[in-house]
Amino acid sequence: MPPALVRVPGVRKSRRVTGSPVLPWLVRLTWVVLPFTVGPVLADALDERSVPVRSTASVGLWLVWAVVLVATLVPRDVGLTVLRIAAPAALGAALLGVGWAEAARPAAALAVSTASVAAAVAFLPEVGWLFVNGSAYGDERRHLLRAPGSLLLGPLPLAWAALVTGVVGGPLLLASERWLAGAAATVVGLAVAGVVARALHSLTRRWAVLVPAGLVLKDHLTILDPVLFRRTEIEVLRVAPADTDALDLTAAAPGLALELRLLDKVALVRVVPGSKGQQGRTARLLFTPTRPGAVLHDAHERRIPVG
Repeated sequence: MPPALVRVPGVRKSRRVTGSPVLPWLVRLTWVVLPFTVGPVLADALDERSVPVRSTASVGLWLVWAVVLVATLVPRDVGLTVLRIAAPAALGAALLGVGWAEAARPAAALAVSTASVAAAVAFLPEVGWLFVNGSAYGDERRHLLRAPGSLLLGPLPLAWAALVTGVVGGPLLLASERWLAGAAATVVGLAVAGVVARALHSLTRRWAVLVPAGLVLKDHLTILDPVLFRRTEIEVLRVAPADTDALDLTAAAPGLALELRLLDKVALVRVVPGSKGQQGRTARLLFTPTRPGAVLHDAHERRIPVG
């Protein structure tokens, strides 16, 4: 019998917090087919390159594919970061391959369309939920928070491009026997990629967590340390009204914000650039999960008042 759904004002229907049993297989399938759709196009594009370049590119592509496949088989938060870096890279590779190889229209369309589907599936909120809960502890339910709006407007795509270029550029230059440029690009590129990868992974570790005692907000971009709001301290968790004056911890993220109203003020330390943090107390705050309906449903199931 399907799990019950709870009706919440402002939300037509909440999502099922149990997730779909089909979803993990959908993620895996969209990734498994890529060697058969994108692979031939890339092989044609690399055909006129030197043997070392072809071999380096082939080994790198297969290695990335295998790592991501393992990540889909054993969902964890780090696997989500890997998937969301690799999936758009696969789409980019398909587009470049189509341009370089001048592939036949059916093969080109198949390569680009399957890579596009894989990238779209990787960024589904339900997929994020699946992966971060794969590494959850005990009786807790993690809900990802949306990325800050200021990062979506440029820094995130640029960071992703720097990471991919840093990993790919050096080895290909070395394979082309451009030794000096290749060595420099490898050292600098891998260092940059390491820093960027850690930064991107930190975005997948921003959660609202439902635990037996209540709700934990873990967001290093807005509050210095995770804060537990006990169930007995919560007045209501609801869709934020337009005229709310609650403390804004959404980081200007797009999407539907939730308002947490407490019976009494609690202490927290806000992250303020250029300082060690700003201490304060609040009884109302806002945050923006990727699946607000699922958060409300899960909160209701754990006897947190939902409005």
